[in-house]
Amino acid sequence: MTSKDFFSEGANWRSIISEYQKSSAGKSAWQLINTFIPYMVFWYLMYLSLGWSYWITLLLSVPAAGFTVRLFIIQHDCGHGSFFSSRKANDRTGIFCSLFTLTPYHYWKQNHNIHHANAGNLEHRGIGDIYTMTVQEYLSKTKWQRFKYRLYRNPLVLFIIIPTALFVILNRFPTTRAKVLKPTYPSIYYTNFLVAAIFVGMGLWVGFLNVIAIQLPITIVASTSGLWLFYVQHQYEDTYWSHDSDWDFSLAALQGSSYYKLPKVLQWFTGNIGFHHIHHLSPKIPNYNLEKCHKTSPVFQKAITLTIKSSLKSTFLTLWDENQKKLVSFRYLKKMRLGVE
Repeated sequence: MTSKDFFSEGANWRSIISEYQKSSAGKSAWQLINTFIPYMVFWYLMYLSLGWSYWITLLLSVPAAGFTVRLFIIQHDCGHGSFFSSRKANDRTGIFCSLFTLTPYHYWKQNHNIHHANAGNLEHRGIGDIYTMTVQEYLSKTKWQRFKYRLYRNPLVLFIIIPTALFVILNRFPTTRAKVLKPTYPSIYYTNFLVAAIFVGMGLWVGFLNVIAIQLPITIVASTSGLWLFYVQHQYEDTYWSHDSDWDFSLAALQGSSYYKLPKVLQWFTGNIGFHHIHHLSPKIPNYNLEKCHKTSPVFQKAITLTIKSSLKSTFLTLWDENQKKLVSFRYLKKMRLGVE
């Protein structure tokens, strides 16, 4: 399929999208208020709950993590320059959010923009994405290399261990050594300094062990949720991967990015990021305009729709089969090599 075929019902899709690229200072400011203040309230309630039962603390960490995910979406929009019309306002807000998401703003911003420029391109994997091998690449590796990849793609490692390690440890260092990211390294170091200063200040106020007991479960739940969202919106059976010579930006957006249809409360906490196909067509659309844009044209509704239930099937899809143009599991590959349907 070509992009011309895909967009046959919506030839004017670019003009439609342009109508939703304008940010609203009022909506953005209100989103920041109705996210940050509740986050602080829940953090305080978690502190109070330490005197009652840590089970209550853990229960409260779930909504607190939800607001952390929402803060990350705001930071994410700022990185795309879509949250406010002012670049300075976007950068300042993004840096502010980064102190609570534990994610260095400018470093992540550049890293993520590389992802947008190359999503679904087989020649440009490895920066800002969940690394995915093709079947042939996997079969050509040594046993040790296959073991490392299988370990990396193990659901327990990928969705529990890696997210927490990423936000707590790996975000403290420039793990990607691409030259284009080098100018953003200072954002890692000043984020570390400010996060450390907040930790020390809060530790001296309420106790260091209390800060860890509160913040760690928030970070674990938020980071796992965030990585799952990022994973499932590109990793599903009929996603899009193509070689550089045939790669098409529009198809990568509408075929390689899913519409994750979530319950309204989860849609709110995740800042409408479920409309990921629209976001990839135009990162300049602020999150509060994504749903409106999605509903505007039938062509936008051609994207693969996933629900929480159907998305779980993507958990074990690990390899891109270039012959069948779909993601397959290690188990499927084993059956295929044994000649079993």
